[in-house]
Amino acid sequence: MARVTGVTMKHIAEELGVSVVTVSKVLRNHSDIGEETRARVLKRVKELNYRPNLAARSLVTGRSFLVGLVVPDLLHSFFVEIAKYLSHALMKKGYYLIIASSEEDPDLEQDEIDHLLGRRLDALIIASVSDEETLRRIEAQGVPYILIDRAYPGLQANFIGIDDEKAGFLATKHLIEIGCKRIAHIRGPENSPGLGRLKGYTKALEAHGIPVRPEYIIAEKTVDVDAQSRGRDAMAQLLNLRARPDGMFCYNDPLAIGVIDHILEAGLRVPEDIAVIGCGNLYYNSYLRVPLSSIDQCTAQVGQRTAKLALSLIESKNPPRPRNIILEPELIQRRSTDRRTNHRK
Repeated sequence: MARVTGVTMKHIAEELGVSVVTVSKVLRNHSDIGEETRARVLKRVKELNYRPNLAARSLVTGRSFLVGLVVPDLLHSFFVEIAKYLSHALMKKGYYLIIASSEEDPDLEQDEIDHLLGRRLDALIIASVSDEETLRRIEAQGVPYILIDRAYPGLQANFIGIDDEKAGFLATKHLIEIGCKRIAHIRGPENSPGLGRLKGYTKALEAHGIPVRPEYIIAEKTVDVDAQSRGRDAMAQLLNLRARPDGMFCYNDPLAIGVIDHILEAGLRVPEDIAVIGCGNLYYNSYLRVPLSSIDQCTAQVGQRTAKLALSLIESKNPPRPRNIILEPELIQRRSTDRRTNHRK
């Protein structure tokens, strides 16, 4: 359908005998418009192939109707899933999401954030940040921001994520309960998820009288870019130990997938020889060669609640006190930790 040029909200309003405000509210999906009026407006908008003039609307409202999202990696479906739920929730209110990837590179991250801020964003959502100074610069520009997945302890900032210590505890406790006694951990970097999951891992071992063995802890500085390859390399290192692990807790699911690949290539079985659990509960985990047990990180809830908080920050006349929203992780068991008798060969 060809677009009818020169059509404005005022034209549509006059045709239908409603106010411009009513047309605007329908286009922004406001809830205080009757269904009959909404249907009439949307029908005419579709017939005319009308598109709002965002530049003109920005001049009137002082808003860009753009929200930025900075993630470490767009190949890691954990962040893709969050972006999907976040974008869907924002679009319902007439806002659009711009996504940038830092690729876990601090310099690139700075460039991406500066680029997004240059677009006069209404809010910025960050799942990757290398230092507090970056956040201070964002604050100085008056742009509301929300941290997701990675928090900065001691920094007064809006944050939405899971209880990472509990995630580490649940995963390790599960491995202990299925009979694992030599449990290794591929840990994340020195940030809140990496430190929290490591702490949960060590607490679970100590609670069950199992010593924490340093040689069973492999540190990875980057865990989102090229994660499967890093998982394979870490597993190769662990298999060279005299007493190889019989259980693996991986910082995230892509690392765990690499771990499973190397275990199978080495002629060992999962979970009979080595049980593996990840973190993230990615949508494809059920379809892997060995379906992966994981800790669910509530991606839908993170995306939806982040959108709700972002909209409240944008629409608030006075900056509210920062909120710290911690969601409860959940264990999802699949084949990679299922050691029931009927699975043994």
